[in-house]
Amino acid sequence: MSELPGTRWNITVDTVACIGSSMCVAAAPRHFVMDEADKAVALAGTVGPDQAVLDAAETCPALAITVTDAETGRQLAPEA
Repeated sequence: MSELPGTRWNITVDTVACIGSSMCVAAAPRHFVMDEADKAVALAGTVGPDQAVLDAAETCPALAITVTDAETGRQLAPEA
């Protein structure tokens, strides 16, 4: 497996765009939960690199999850 970029990642969830599919929870249960309105919530805004976080952002059908490198601001997922 190739090395993951960065040392810290920021996770943001667009709760307006979120459709509540819970695919992020299935992909990365250590990082996401669903709230009482069935919207995704990141358990932490900043995390260490974890492929599951990238997978969650890439599999979100609403593209509501964005992962960026905390130091550079470069978007890591979803891929453009």
